[in-house]
Amino acid sequence: MSIEVNNISKSYGAQKALDAVSFSIQKGEIVGFLGPNGAGKSTLMKILTTYLLADDGSAVVNGHDVTANTKAVQLSIGYLPEHNPLYLDLYIREYLAFNADVYKVDKSRIEEVIQLTGLSPESHKKISQLSKGYRQRVGLANALLHNPDVLILDEPTTGLDPNQLMEIRNVIKNVGKDKTVFLSTHIMQEVEAICDRVIIIDKGKIVADKKLDNLISAHKEQVIEVEFDYKIEEQAIAAIPHLKSFKNIHDCLWELTFLSDKDMRPAVFDFAHDNGLKTLQLNQKNKNLEAVFREITK
Repeated sequence: MSIEVNNISKSYGAQKALDAVSFSIQKGEIVGFLGPNGAGKSTLMKILTTYLLADDGSAVVNGHDVTANTKAVQLSIGYLPEHNPLYLDLYIREYLAFNADVYKVDKSRIEEVIQLTGLSPESHKKISQLSKGYRQRVGLANALLHNPDVLILDEPTTGLDPNQLMEIRNVIKNVGKDKTVFLSTHIMQEVEAICDRVIIIDKGKIVADKKLDNLISAHKEQVIEVEFDYKIEEQAIAAIPHLKSFKNIHDCLWELTFLSDKDMRPAVFDFAHDNGLKTLQLNQKNKNLEAVFREITK
């Protein structure tokens, strides 16, 4: 295993940030780590990268215990924290050269990571002159500099525009072919685009850990959009079986949310027929990770 977490707990005073968290990640997996703000994501990442000590439990990264072999862990991981720390007065190549000396990496690697992360157009600039998106790229380039076996990325695409997002997603996917990638993000589309598996944490506990496709397919909530040819009262809508909630979008257009394993469109059609209504449109919205996340962590 590239990452093994066993019953990790961490408290800040009376606040329990992590409560007996356990999971393992194999080499080559790209795993999305999701949770509401304050769920414990960054705390766990800081423990895995040796920045914090756990109160209880153990963690192993790339075969090295995070407490007993901190230096070996640090050498085998690339870490991009949520708040990317950079030396703003240095030029990009200066900054990467400084870190190459720290890791004892050949300077030729600097040009490789500049190309890999799309920094070439801005590589002549000081870091202070860069946009937030390009500063994120510098942080990612630094995380990749020593060619680590494990990448731990906390909100890696913060501040990127849609074009930059696509480019960095491709970088992460390509890197993930021969490395382990463990990333935290609030952007569900990002997880759907690049992750094989999703771990969801809420209030310090793991509440879901599945392959992405399996997690979404197991989600029972379905949303149906229906437009009738005539206005109908809310009391009548509320009588549809298995209805969890409903919203009148405008006039005769409704959004209906069901909890059921069955396709509920026939039930909506039958409801319209029984009430003398015609359905002008009847669409089932695709299930997605955002809906699953809301249901699990609400």
